[in-house]
Amino acid sequence: MTKDVMVTISGFHMNEEEGDTIEMVHIGEYYERNGTHYILYEERLEGIAEPVKNRIKVREQRIELQKRGPVTVNMVFEKDKRQSSTYAIPYGSFLMETCTTSVEVCAGEDRMEAKASYELNVNGVRCASCDVRVLVQSRNTFRL
Repeated sequence: MTKDVMVTISGFHMNEEEGDTIEMVHIGEYYERNGTHYILYEERLEGIAEPVKNRIKVREQRIELQKRGPVTVNMVFEKDKRQSSTYAIPYGSFLMETCTTSVEVCAGEDRMEAKASYELNVNGVRCASCDVRVLVQSRNTFRL
């Protein structure tokens, strides 16, 4: 895969009443080292000048998302494991806990896809069942 990539992040959250789907596409950078895939990209938040710097590390059966800047969090998705982290935004912070039920990773020459399903608790309260999908494609082969 090339260094210059398109990163598509799709998320589905289902609480007791309704579901919500979110999809974002970013220009980013990709590299692979010692069997671990690294995806770097920035996102802009409305009304905040400083970008959020994102790093996703993917290896077999594990996805790690790290955000730095006006938003900070380190989330790890690994099958049958619970993980807690503080999610800090400019308006405050809260404790997030994920219990990952599945992780799938499929890497090819010009494309890599990683998926995770998990239960999300916020400040100790069950919030939603979630699915996240990270699709990384070489910019010259980008398609939705």
